[in-house]
Parts: sequence; C-alpha cells; structure tokens
Amino acid sequence: MTESHTPRDPATPRAPLSADRAESIFTDYKPALTRDQAITEANRCLFCTDAPCVQACPTHIDIPQFIRKIATGNDEGSARTIFSSNILGMTCARVCPVEVLCVGDCVYNDKGEPPIQIGKLQRYATDLAFEKGTQFFEAGPDTGKSVGLVGAGPASLAAAHRLRRLGHRVTIYEKRRVVGGLNTTGVAPHKLRADASLEEVDWVLAIGGIDVRTGVSIGTDLSFEELEKRHDAVFVGAGLGADTLLDAPGSQLANIEGAVAWIERMKLEKLDVSGFQHCVVVGGGNTALDVVREARTLGIPKVTLLYRGHEAGMSGYEHEWESAKVQGVGAAWRLQPIGFEADVGAGKSVAGVKCVRLDETKKAIPGTEHVVPCDLVLLAIGQSTLGSLLASLPGVALEKGRVVTDEQGRTGRRGLFAGGDCRNGGKEVVNAVAEGDTAALAIDAYLKGNSHG
Repeated sequence: MTESHTPRDPATPRAPLSADRAESIFTDYKPALTRDQAITEANRCLFCTDAPCVQACPTHIDIPQFIRKIATGNDEGSARTIFSSNILGMTCARVCPVEVLCVGDCVYNDKGEPPIQIGKLQRYATDLAFEKGTQFFEAGPDTGKSVGLVGAGPASLAAAHRLRRLGHRVTIYEKRRVVGGLNTTGVAPHKLRADASLEEVDWVLAIGGIDVRTGVSIGTDLSFEELEKRHDAVFVGAGLGADTLLDAPGSQLANIEGAVAWIERMKLEKLDVSGFQHCVVVGGGNTALDVVREARTLGIPKVTLLYRGHEAGMSGYEHEWESAKVQGVGAAWRLQPIGFEADVGAGKSVAGVKCVRLDETKKAIPGTEHVVPCDLVLLAIGQSTLGSLLASLPGVALEKGRVVTDEQGRTGRRGLFAGGDCRNGGKEVVNAVAEGDTAALAIDAYLKGNSHG
C-alpha cells in the first residue's frame, strides 16, 4: 500500500519525527546573521557585473542582485531572486560547500580581504521567506501532460516544481516512507536536520499539483515500462545505493556498518552510542568527515579517521577536516584495512581493525600488519550506483554505473531524462538541483514538441 504526501495545513501539526532521534542534540554549526549583520555584510559586496561567484554556483543564482536587495531592505525580493534559480535555496544556503564554490570565487579573495559571506546572506533571505510562509510561484495553466519522477530527493523536487510552474502534472515515486532524499536522511545534522528538510519539502509542494507516492520501489512495485505508460515523460532523480562494504575476514562482526546507513539511523531514530569508547571511520571523503564529527558530537570519547593516503590527498574538503580536528578527531594515515579483530569476550563484536601500512605508491609494506583497537567501525568508502536500475532499457547507456545523458539530462531513450546522483555519481545538493531544473526545461520542450527528447 502506498502513501501520498501532500502539503500540510499550517493549522494542523505534522505527524512528528521521532522526538528522541539522535540528531536532535545537534545545533547549527554556522549561526544565522542578524538583520544588522546581514545589511552590513551586504554593503561590503562590490556587485560585480561579471561576477565569478555566479559562475561558481551550479544553479547560477544572481548573487550580486540578491545581495543588493538585502542591502536596500528588499528582503522579499532577495528571496525571490534566489528561489527563481534554486527552489531549494534554503537548504543550499546551509549545506553548500561555499568555501569551494561561490565564496571561494569571490573577488575579495584576490584582494587579500575576507570574502563576502554569500551562504549566510542567502540563508538570511530565505529564512525570512520561510518564516513568513511566502510563496513566490504558482502552477502554470494545465497542459494536459504528465511527468513521472523517480526519487523524492533534491533533483526530483527541483524538476517537479519547475514542471508545475510550466503547467505539467507531476507524480513523484519514492521508495522510502520519508521524502527529501539525502537532505532528510543523509546531510550532517549540524548543517541541516531532518525536520528542516521536511519543512522545505512542504514549502516546495505547496505550489499544488505535485503528488508524492511513498513506499513505491521502481523496478519492484512498479516496472519502468508501466511507469512510461502512465506518463508522457519520465525523470529519474534517484540517489546512490547502499554503502560499499569491505569483503575481508571478520566483516560479519557486529558494530561494523556502512557510514551512510549509520547516518540515516542517526538522523531518523534513537541511536545509543553511550557504550562505545573508540570509533574508527574508514575513508577520506566528505561522508567520512561528516561521520567523524557526528560521532564526536554524540559523545564517543575517541574517534579516528583511518585513511589509506596522506592528509593532503583526501577527497574531503579541507575546511571540514579542520573543523573535525578542532572537535578532537584523530587520524591514522596510509593504513589499509585487511580484516577485523573479534572481541575475545563477546566473540561477535568488533574489537579492532587489522591494517597494513602502505608506502608512497599505496603498496602494502611487508611486516607492518597491526590492529587498531576500536569497538565501532563505520565504512565511508563509497556507495553503489543505481544506474543499473535502467540498464535493461534499450537506449540507456551507463558509464561506471552512472546514467549517461546530454547536458540537458536527456538519455538515449525517448522521453526518459535523468539528473542528480544517479547521473553525476554523487555531487553536491546544489548540483542535483541544477540538473533537475535543467532537465525540467528539456522535458517541457519535449512535451511541447520542440525537442526530440
């Protein structure tokens, strides 16, 4: 049986998330700006005509324009400018790695001065709009066309909202019982908690005419062929699959878990970590850096990042690692896990990670095998891709598990489009939003007969 998610009446309380879910203890890592702080910061902006910050933003928000409106007291106009390009602008203001995107490209960096705090200004404007419940857009005149979207994450939400503004009917199919994708289940709670993500979903759905059907797994509950029969076009905005786990001796022991699965439990459920003394997180990407910070915040006394390369070679963002170190996270470099040690007493729980040291070429150094003691292991070494979901469809090409499309999100199958993690392999939320929005415009052209699709 499927469930339908519709925007709630503001006077009716939402069926609450679990009140004792672990993420509830997290607070904002970056405090919001006050009005005076926002105006002062906005007036620092040079309002560049050819602004590099705009080019650095995947959704190409007119950053000088929205900042100028804050400076002149037009907060509502500022929010409209943001949402016109990025309907998930509230989330992106919190979760975007602005240090390597818009803020990283601010011209002030070249002048040796602090860059404009674009993310905080975006949060200021979008938060005010949310507090007031302001709706900036309406559904367009009904075109009689219908689009099915797979996955209820950022890519599909952005595509669905744009398609409704263009007048098309949309239905989103989501295998989980919660909506919002990784914004709800996977984003580090010190950036965005699940309740804030669901509030944003409600705001997006308030445009009306977006039907979200949860508990529907495409390929199992509903075939792709049937999905295509129901709709005039289909957009696949699915995320990534399950955590990649290590096939090594002892991997079946208790308290060895994929990092993404652990994050989802931490965000949606009660998670008791009081019995753990040392957590080892294997990996060097942004998921690993999120997890080490979360484990420390939850109170695990010792947390170690275990990575097979050097500190400088991590794919995770440097600013995130610096924050992790401030929280007391340690590191073990150039170590490759080769198995897991069992607890002698319990016998079924992990007691350590068996490792070998690697040389500069990442080859194992004989005689360096040893055990890193721990009682919790979280594996952040990648996720499977969901492109295989489409592998059997004629006209669909895959590359390293990712769906191949053109720049507008068109696959080689007529009427089938894709965007988000299943297409890009797991980039930022803002990339998923940009790809969903771009695909929506291509779908609109296809439905109107202006494109071959």
